[in-house]
Amino acid sequence: MRMRTNTLLATAQIPDGGGELRLFQRSEEFAIEVVGIDGELMSTAIHGSEDALAELALKQLKDTSRARVLVGGLGMGFTLAAALRGIGAKGEVVVAELVPEVVEWNKGPMGERSGNPMKDPRTKVFVGDVLELIRTERDGYDAILLDTDNGPEGLTQPRNNRLYSHRGLRSAYDALRPHGVLAVWSTHPDAPFTKRLAMAGFRVREEKVHAHGSKGTKHHLWFATRS
Repeated sequence: MRMRTNTLLATAQIPDGGGELRLFQRSEEFAIEVVGIDGELMSTAIHGSEDALAELALKQLKDTSRARVLVGGLGMGFTLAAALRGIGAKGEVVVAELVPEVVEWNKGPMGERSGNPMKDPRTKVFVGDVLELIRTERDGYDAILLDTDNGPEGLTQPRNNRLYSHRGLRSAYDALRPHGVLAVWSTHPDAPFTKRLAMAGFRVREEKVHAHGSKGTKHHLWFATRS
């Protein structure tokens, strides 16, 4: 029987005092944890809902051949990889990641687990707050996929509250092209957030999807269309 390893590979500081990330290798899989918070923040072994975030959002677009997609939160690369699979050769996925080390981790062996999406020429990387990109674009994206922190209720980054506020959602609305889709990942439902999406002008649909496979934990997704 193969021994299960648990090796700390690297650490990184989340900007603005958000805490410390730790990258572990556990046999053939990788996991990222936040110091002081029980359990894994994310793992390469569990990514079904991250895949679904991109897949279901892009299915709502009429034409994905030249789609321009913004991904907020690189994580372990699975949402990025799913977005790349869903667009054409002339499309583009811009991914914003707050922690520079996470970008580097995705360029290493961990990136192989998601199919090395960082090496795809359609991938453009921005190291910084995704809200900065949202606020500088108007009618710039066909889809915006947000998988930051723990969803609308921030776990590690209070700054995420700005992103999910009414003002932040209005900025996302303006950054989308007509009939574009804002997709948001969360560990759980959030009725006030659903109401804010509607107040920002979106047509909202919610779905629960399995975190992995067809059993066990489910995560919550919002798909908000610019009408």
